[in-house]
Amino acid sequence: MKLSIFVPIYNEEDNIPLLYKSLHDVLENLEHDYEVILVNDGSSDNSKALLDELAEKDKHIKVIHFRRNYGQTAAMMAGIDYATGDVLIPMDGDLQNDPADIPKLLAKLDEGYDVVSGWRKNRKDNGIMRILPSRIANWLVSKISGVKLHDTGCSLKAYRRDVIKGVKLYGEMHRFIPIYATLEGAKVAEVVVNHRPRIHGVSEYGIERTFKVILDLIVVNFLAKYSQKPIYVFGGGGLVSFGLSFISFVGMLFYKFGLGVSFSRTPLPIVTVAFGLMGFMAIFIGILSEILMRTYYESQNKSVYTVDEHHNVE
Repeated sequence: MKLSIFVPIYNEEDNIPLLYKSLHDVLENLEHDYEVILVNDGSSDNSKALLDELAEKDKHIKVIHFRRNYGQTAAMMAGIDYATGDVLIPMDGDLQNDPADIPKLLAKLDEGYDVVSGWRKNRKDNGIMRILPSRIANWLVSKISGVKLHDTGCSLKAYRRDVIKGVKLYGEMHRFIPIYATLEGAKVAEVVVNHRPRIHGVSEYGIERTFKVILDLIVVNFLAKYSQKPIYVFGGGGLVSFGLSFISFVGMLFYKFGLGVSFSRTPLPIVTVAFGLMGFMAIFIGILSEILMRTYYESQNKSVYTVDEHHNVE
């Protein structure tokens, strides 16, 4: 079995030598072939030169340099795209993830799981700026997605290749990979991992990241439930709008002919027209979404299902 460890790097010049040593010490003692993919996410310090030196002296090290800073999710996506291993393991480059936990993740995979997610049970971060927003985000993700994980934001995870290679990531969606995998029928487990305090550098994340997670979670939840039938969402909203328009229309007629109130003296005519237009637009958007969905699948010859295994089938 071959392992692919990939690490986003952004201005981590002080951490890179220590990261390499800790990874090397663990991976060399495993009975697996391995590669380490270091993705330089547009660093402005001396990270590029240090990474090139590592790649020159150790052929297990692969280095990818971005033209500019694209963010952690893009760096994760590059790691997935360039990985050639049977098991893919992302981790952070700030030394807070402990490479010594990699054997623990692999042992859990051997129990029959497809995804093993790290749980930073005892975090060494600022309680207000990091831990509290993270707990709020984790609670929301678990409640809305139905995937019960304590720590979706932990980068240290292990994936079998077949459940991750087709994933496409945008925004801050790297934290939702276990959810994507679950939608494909993957078995997900969680293990407690070590979390170390940051020694060098400054964290780029703050409380504002929670709001980004909420918005991305709305997208993930929509794609999970309605990506193949978007008309159910937009059409349902359209029918509700038409219903409200009809109720407003009946009320308008009652005021006019039952109570003798002129149309111009109530807002009901405007409300009726507004809800009617909203209903029409919602259904129209739903139809367009259906056309786009069919174009997406049929133009690329994509299947709407995945097969786990088969027998006596060519």
